Amino acid sequence: MRGAVIHAPGEIRLETLDDPKILHPTDAIIRTAVTCVCGSDLWPYRGAEPTDAPHPMGHEYVGLVEETGAEVTSVRPGQLVVGSFATSDNTCANCRNGFQSSCLNREFMSTCQADYVRIPNAQGTLVAVDAAPGEEYWPGLLAVSDVMGTGWWAADAAEVGPGSTAVVVGDGAVGLCAVIAAREMGAERIIAMSRHEPRQRLAREFGATDVVAERGEEGVARIREMTGGIGADSVLECVGTAQAMRQALRSARPGGNVGFVGVPHDVALDGQELFFSHVALRGGPAPVRRYLPDLIDRVLTGRIDPGRVFDLTLPLDQVAEGYRAMDERRAVKALLRP
Repeated sequence: MRGAVIHAPGEIRLETLDDPKILHPTDAIIRTAVTCVCGSDLWPYRGAEPTDAPHPMGHEYVGLVEETGAEVTSVRPGQLVVGSFATSDNTCANCRNGFQSSCLNREFMSTCQADYVRIPNAQGTLVAVDAAPGEEYWPGLLAVSDVMGTGWWAADAAEVGPGSTAVVVGDGAVGLCAVIAAREMGAERIIAMSRHEPRQRLAREFGATDVVAERGEEGVARIREMTGGIGADSVLECVGTAQAMRQALRSARPGGNVGFVGVPHDVALDGQELFFSHVALRGGPAPVRRYLPDLIDRVLTGRIDPGRVFDLTLPLDQVAEGYRAMDERRAVKALLRP
């Protein structure tokens, strides 16, 4: 089969790889319907994470079940399925508490930009789409497998509620999906922090009521000005940089909440500042599996359309261009079709 492999910063190749096989009775093999490039894939692509040896890439997927292990009964060959970047048995104590991304048997997906993918813990990870939808729904379902689920977790962790004011830090695919989540959870005011006009426009179409272009302390000052000097009820940090985290924490009101879902890079918290802020902080890898049934239903009923974050569609053999386009901010998110 064909699969994307990173060799060094800026060097993505599509190579011929061994077809995946069932290794454990809890595995499934899927034929990829659609996959994509994630913003977090850009960390190694830009050299911010080391690439010590060539390895496959990709952790978002919608596919058709080809084969299942002996212990997999929740899905069957031929079904269209959606999963998460973090596999889970969905039965351990952490899973039962709703944190499937901390499953005791968790494995992180990392081979999904390919024709076929082995899914560990398939019984608990994969959710079948009952009536196979048309291909026009595939981008939305693909978004649910990570960026929409992660944006939803950001809003959930930040305790967005009816009538609240929410600030979204980050205008990538996760941040844009976080705007959708904040709207769905009933926020009355949604402030998207973005400096890029096409992304500002999409944020407004997704439900943002305001856009703030300033960053850093200027951005914080603007949020405080807009909230009577107090700060927002909920802040959704969707970037992962030190500046974004500082901006998020300082934009929340005393007693407010920050949900942080950007993978942290060089982020260090000031304990004194956090202590006296009275701001609650929660985040981590999104428990996407918790939300999958609900989000799939919202996509298929047309209530949400997160697939609009894909503004570039390429065949799999042009995966390197997908990385380049996102790295150069010519695209928000690149969808790949095998």
